[in-house]
Amino acid sequence: MESTSRFAAMTGHEAEQIERANDTGLQPVVFVHGLWLLSNSWQRWAELFEEAGYVALAPGWPDDPETTAEGRMHPEAFANKTIADIADHTEQIVLQLTRKPALIGHSFGGLMVQIIAGRGLSAATVAISPAPFRGVLPLPAAALESGWPILRNPANRHRAVALSFEQFQYGFANAVGEHEAQELFETYAVPGAGAPLFQAASANLNPWADAQVDTTNINRGPLLIVSADQDHTVPVTVANAAFQQQQNNIGVTEIVEMHDRGHALTIDNGWRDVADVSLAFVRRFV
Repeated sequence: MESTSRFAAMTGHEAEQIERANDTGLQPVVFVHGLWLLSNSWQRWAELFEEAGYVALAPGWPDDPETTAEGRMHPEAFANKTIADIADHTEQIVLQLTRKPALIGHSFGGLMVQIIAGRGLSAATVAISPAPFRGVLPLPAAALESGWPILRNPANRHRAVALSFEQFQYGFANAVGEHEAQELFETYAVPGAGAPLFQAASANLNPWADAQVDTTNINRGPLLIVSADQDHTVPVTVANAAFQQQQNNIGVTEIVEMHDRGHALTIDNGWRDVADVSLAFVRRFV
């Protein structure tokens, strides 16, 4: 195996979210964040889905700091988190819910929700600009440049790396103005674990890669992939290739391309457009 997942203890906040979701009896929706962000990136989404009658959970990755400021002060907290660690931590939370949840993930969170759906644990899944998995072959130059702050040094596999504003602007906020890009950077950006990027980049060379999705499980459930036409980190060609792989499944598999949007599409001024598309898809099935 590429890595041995370790089950990180859930935080008190995560346990509270699970208890609240189960107590309400409402349909849960679990939001999974991506690299260089925290669960606070989903706050507006959670509020929107709860207004629509769902109960929202936004767990972190293992050992995530609670706030952006704390994450910047303690980058070591993000280091050595593998795809298996993150996926299994998410699965732990999903399995404690009394109702099978809908899953929504962005970037590496989009990969995680596909992994969990491939384990038959999702009622409906939305993967937004999802990081690639084994079998997704395109490797555009823009994606390489976005990941280069980590990939340029093999030692970063065991570190967490913070993006400069210029790197964040290229990888996330290239489709918004500089003032908004600066606001997004200050509000949300934290150091990112190196391991998942190295794992995804080498997945097609490793039969035992963590970055694998069971695309044929008949219990996968309906899946929507959302791409962004200006995305440098997960260009449209990568999202389309994931869609082609997921079409091997007998379940509903759809793709939507958002126009004039970059990788920050879940947190920038147009987040509501993406959230509405995601909500409409989830509503069709749960």
